[in-house]
Amino acid sequence: MNKSIKALIVFLCFICVLIVVMSCKENAAETTETLAISEIEEIPEKPKTKLSQEFKGYWYAGEAEITSYKLEQARYGEMRDGEAVLVFVTEDFLPNVQVKADNYSDTNIPVLKLNATKKFNTGIYPYSIMQSTFYPVANNAHAIKVSASIQEWCGQVYTQINNRDQFEIMSHSYFQGEADQNFKIEKTWTENELWTKLRIDPKSLPEGDLSIIPSLEFTRLRHKDIKAYDAYAKLDETHYTITYPELGRTLKINFNAQFPYEISGWEETTTNGYGASARTLTTKATKLESIKSAYWGKNSNADEGLRKTLKLQ
Repeated sequence: MNKSIKALIVFLCFICVLIVVMSCKENAAETTETLAISEIEEIPEKPKTKLSQEFKGYWYAGEAEITSYKLEQARYGEMRDGEAVLVFVTEDFLPNVQVKADNYSDTNIPVLKLNATKKFNTGIYPYSIMQSTFYPVANNAHAIKVSASIQEWCGQVYTQINNRDQFEIMSHSYFQGEADQNFKIEKTWTENELWTKLRIDPKSLPEGDLSIIPSLEFTRLRHKDIKAYDAYAKLDETHYTITYPELGRTLKINFNAQFPYEISGWEETTTNGYGASARTLTTKATKLESIKSAYWGKNSNADEGLRKTLKLQ
């Protein structure tokens, strides 16, 4: 083989190697770009809700909104008279330990907090229920924390959801089979946070076929697993309805279509009672009065008159 043929073969081999190398680089670049796009699509950044001056003037005036309701509560297959209170207030929240911040910091998360309480009697003994929801006013993430406690003469239960990499759930109960539990589930909508999301912007409420964790009050009273259930949600001008087919339960929240979107009442329809006494009943709450007050400083005997204003016992 003469020198010219050898040189031609070497040159052709070099060209082949160069083509292979360039092709690999192009494929690698394409793969990197595809992965980057995929990551962005999998973790979309939701925009923050732009807070209006009207919102800031109402919710950052150093007062809470306190609303009382006449309660008709279904329990053990019968209707019970009682009272409910919704307390909405803004505060700064610590993102790591997930409690109210004592001091201002740029790292604090502004939240709209809802403390929802119910009191009613079942025969001789009373029920006391409280749920707390801490929802970012940015309105672009799930509640940072949700908790619920239920007390009655048989005992008490406490449940808490913390929003971290997943929803971390801690539950304590005096019932056999529930006892002390710690577990995690994937993040999704919580029914508790939707009440607070409504107060920021009703139009931002999710609609259609959804996966929702029912209220902690419902799951504890009915001894249901704390998990996401298939649901269907629909928003109308003055009410928001959630239906859970598997649970045979429907919740309708009634509200004022104008800011600040006050909640005028709600209805919860589901099967209630056990055995032969089980039947479909509707729990109803009807607004009585609403006030704005820095209630945390209203703790003297002279301040009890405010309870009369709210028509509370």
